[in-house]
This record gives sequence, structure tokens and C-alpha cells, in this order.
Amino acid sequence: MIDVLVLGELNADLILQGDVEPAWGQTEKLIDDATLTLGSSSAIFACGIARLGLSVAFAGIVGDDLLGHFCRDQLAARGIDTSGVVVDSGQRTGMTIILQRPDDRAMLTFPGAIAALTVQQVKPALLDAARHIHVGSYYLQTALQPGLAPLFAAQRRRGGTTSLDTNWDPSERWAGLDALLAATEIFLPNETEACRITGTADTSEALELLATRVPIVAIKRGAAGAVAARGIERVEAIPPRVNVVDAVGAGDSFDAGFVCGLLKGWTLERALKLAVACGALSTRAAGGTQGQVTLDEAMALAEQCR
Repeated sequence: MIDVLVLGELNADLILQGDVEPAWGQTEKLIDDATLTLGSSSAIFACGIARLGLSVAFAGIVGDDLLGHFCRDQLAARGIDTSGVVVDSGQRTGMTIILQRPDDRAMLTFPGAIAALTVQQVKPALLDAARHIHVGSYYLQTALQPGLAPLFAAQRRRGGTTSLDTNWDPSERWAGLDALLAATEIFLPNETEACRITGTADTSEALELLATRVPIVAIKRGAAGAVAARGIERVEAIPPRVNVVDAVGAGDSFDAGFVCGLLKGWTLERALKLAVACGALSTRAAGGTQGQVTLDEAMALAEQCR
């Protein structure tokens, strides 16, 4: 059995740090640091939950290029099964360039193969072996969208569980989720996404509405922690302050902690505290994966959550 199968996008992140802005006119400016790291919401989640000790497999598409090999190698180095990663010579692997300064960041993304994965390309053997299926960046994975609700429903009928993090909708329509949410066990939006999806302006109201549609909902609130609902149960967790280097992927590390706790059979409150600890501690290093923690490291901080 595989604890978690991730269906997702794969791309690299090049993070450039410095208090500068690029300028046209062939102007060269110096930065403080540069880091090439594994990007994409789904891959960061996969690395985070593998770091917490669960067995993980990944299904996705990369090009037969340097960045594609880099992404596969990064997953494999973390013990993730990459047999479901398709190398397509007709595709190019995506990349995001992140210019980061102390108070803000700007991003430029070449999508490449991010949107290319279809349900039909996911190996049946991986689906049959998975206790849990997770999908991130739903709105970017346009080829996956048509078959995802039936796939999630089949997983639930087999007795497995599912989780979804839509991330931002570039079209800002926030549509097409009804059938998918009906087959989703765990829904993991941030507060802006939750309000857009429900058409509300209040996180508490969004949580109540989503809790009528999905068995378990956790809404991320950045430095303010998170709130979660399961049935009539409501819990909140606020992490202690940490020294933030880079918040890229913190929400995906949160997702990993929350799903890990629930798969271990923990209470909703304990799983939420683990999640906010994983999210907070992931910000200590540049990129989404470099600061990810073991279960013991995360639980040490989770015990300090309010």
C-alpha cells in the first residue's frame, strides 16, 4: 500500500533574493542570493508528507529536459515513488522565477507541462494501492479537471480518502467545484480562496458553508494559524512566532501536516496543530521544501500552539 498518492504539477523555482528591482535597458543589478529548488504546490506537499514519515507516490508530467530530470531527482531523493511521473519529450518542464525582497515578492512563471496531466495517464496500480489521494493547484491542472470528480468518488467507494487544495484561480471565476467537493474528504483552502469559492466576505461564514459540503475543512490564515471543522466540531490553532526567511509553500507544508495527522487517526485539534507547526517551520529556509521538518520536530512546535 501507498499512504498518499499525489496527482500534480511539477516545476522548478529559481528564487532570487535581494532588495532590488529589475530594470530594462540592459541594466545589471546584483542580488544577495539565488536558490534553485523544487517548486509546485503538489510537489511541495508530497515532499512535506514524505518528510513526516508517510509513503508517497507522485503522478505528473515533465519534459525530457534538465529541469524535468531535476524535479524527478528531487522527489526521488526524498524517498518518493516517481514511477507515475511521465517524461514527455513533446513537453517542456515549467519554471517560476521568484524575485524576493524583505517585504514582498514578484513571480514570473513559464507553465510548461503544468496543465498537461490527465486522469487517464495515472497508473491504475498506483490508484489501487493508495490509501489517500491528494490534488493541489486544481485550477492550474486543466487537463486533470474533467476526470477528477469521478476518480475521487471511486477512491471514496474503495474506502480511501481524498484531499484538495485548489490554490488560486487565475480566471477568478472559482467555478466547477460542486461535483468534486462532493467527492472530497478534506478541503484545504486559504481564507481568501475559501471566501471566493463561497461568495462570502468572512472566514467564519465560509467555514460554515464549506462544512455543509465537505466532511473536513481546514482554512489557512497565514501567521494567524488556521481554523477547521468536522461535523459540528470547530477548532483553531495559532503557532508561535518563527523567524521567516521565505513563505513560499508554507500552505502546502500545512496541508501535509494536516493530512498526515488525520491519516494517523489523530483528533482534529491535534492534526490542526501539527499542520500549523509544519507550515510555520517551513518558512525558515528559501523555497518550499528546504525548511520542511520531521514529525518529531513539528510536534515540538505543535505543543506550543494556542
